[in-house]
Amino acid sequence: MKVITDEKKIEQVLTRGVENIYPSKEFLRKRLESGEQLSLYLGIDPTGPTLHLGHSIPMRKLTQFQALGHKIILLIGDFTAMIGDPTDKSATRVKQTREQVIENARLYQEQAGHFLKFDGKNPVELKYNSDWLGKMNFADVLELEADFTHSQIIKRDMFQKRIEEGKDIYMHELSYPMMQGYDSVAMGVDGEIGGNDQTFNMLAGRDLMGKRQNKEKFVIAMKLLVDPTGKKMSKTEGNMVAFTDTASDAFGKIMSWPDTLMPLAYELCTDIDYTEGNPMESKLKLAEEVVGSYWGREFASKARENFTQTFSKGEVADDVKEVKETGTKLSNVLLAEGLIKSGADFRRLVDEGAIYRDGVKITSYTELDVPGVYKIGKHRFLKII
Repeated sequence: MKVITDEKKIEQVLTRGVENIYPSKEFLRKRLESGEQLSLYLGIDPTGPTLHLGHSIPMRKLTQFQALGHKIILLIGDFTAMIGDPTDKSATRVKQTREQVIENARLYQEQAGHFLKFDGKNPVELKYNSDWLGKMNFADVLELEADFTHSQIIKRDMFQKRIEEGKDIYMHELSYPMMQGYDSVAMGVDGEIGGNDQTFNMLAGRDLMGKRQNKEKFVIAMKLLVDPTGKKMSKTEGNMVAFTDTASDAFGKIMSWPDTLMPLAYELCTDIDYTEGNPMESKLKLAEEVVGSYWGREFASKARENFTQTFSKGEVADDVKEVKETGTKLSNVLLAEGLIKSGADFRRLVDEGAIYRDGVKITSYTELDVPGVYKIGKHRFLKII
């Protein structure tokens, strides 16, 4: 497939949703303008049974590279997933078995296929890092470790935080950046893409490739989709839009996002630009666009219709009671407002899936009273502001 060097498309690749490019944006621009077919990869550790909207951010960027004719690799970190990346972790991850990892990865290619093309003239190549990491002997590991220093690895933010807190750091955790770095060497790629929380690991691979292959690997660190507290929309944080969600549940979750998240969400999750206007209409448009890109346009339209009928038209009265957020448990607020009879009543309603916030089902007994329109049962509503 011929490589496309259109300036406008290259500029889009270099800027939309991008936090940083190493060694520089101009370095990568020159490579893209050269007409040479570049190879780059995204690595995903199967630590959970589904991909989520956060994964779509680097995958959407990869589709731009694929459309320009470059070689894309989706790497399943089936070996590294058994160790677990210590990113943002104040405690050691629980190690997973080989069986757990394989089961988690079962749906990944199918889900990634909604964004990346695994067939046609320039198909994405699927690889597993157990193919090389699983075959290394102890001498190989020692040789790999000799390419890194303790001071280099220990600079990682979460390691520094643990040291300050007097918490243990295990040797296998220190090895994780080395293993991810070796992925780049094993595949001989030109570049790597990932969230900006992976910058340390990706740059470890860049350093290793310079030493082992005398190659200038580029790294693209993408912006993260974060909630109002700064936490990632991810499996770990429990606030993700999962690709195993129904279209309606995904639509409702997006509608629960704060208005302040809209510009970033448009940039990272769509191909259209955010324009200021009616906040509700902007959010509806975003939800329909995101749901349509994965679940399909027909399901997105139906999800919007269902949401509008339930939460914007007949069921929620214009004079629905409003109370101010207090930072307390939702159950306490509902009890004080006479919308539930007791704590046991609240737990029963949660178990029955009968409490919603902005179309999203409440599943936790300890849910806090964050802003939104709450539906309790069939006909009880409360707006928290």
